Amino acid sequence: MPKANTSPDKTGLARADEDAAPRVRVFAGVKAAPEIARELARLTAGLENSPVRPVAPSDIHLTLVRPWDEASIPDAIERLRLVASRFGAFWMTYQHVGYGPRPKRPRLLWADCTASDEIAALRAALLQAYGQTDERPFRPHVTLARLRGNGSAIARKHPIDRELSLTQHVESVELFQSPPAGAGGYRILASFQLGEIAHVASKS
Repeated sequence: MPKANTSPDKTGLARADEDAAPRVRVFAGVKAAPEIARELARLTAGLENSPVRPVAPSDIHLTLVRPWDEASIPDAIERLRLVASRFGAFWMTYQHVGYGPRPKRPRLLWADCTASDEIAALRAALLQAYGQTDERPFRPHVTLARLRGNGSAIARKHPIDRELSLTQHVESVELFQSPPAGAGGYRILASFQLGEIAHVASKS
């Protein structure tokens, strides 16, 4: 009677190792330029004594792919590199600041950005690269403060609704790590210049 094959299944072990690997909460997006981030942060002035949590200027960003749990950071970084190589730099305009996403029951103070074809295409490519889906209408924005408790009362007490004209030349895309629940501060795991690889390759 033939003996059963008891040799290790390398494919199965690799799959088990991946399943057992600690997953990191990450997302893809664009970091606000420092000078623009400081200007946007100033828009929260007057909310200091309200139940809100302002976003630090260094953490202000535009999310393109919502957070997901990633088991392989090197793989996620490589996917970001490949997408970044296919796109060139573009201009993005911060055009309005107000409360959202629902004016009657706001949870955030945010600044809306122009939904250009360039940023929509970059987002679509990133979603595909990471196997993510998002059926909601894309409304590019950066969060400036998170409201706690009765957001409607905060908005009535401190009305903020104004047009902006801040323009940023978006030259890179980032992979961020989300902080633990209740903590603040985002860690940039990788940042790639848009079109950098394609530009170098075109010279050869």
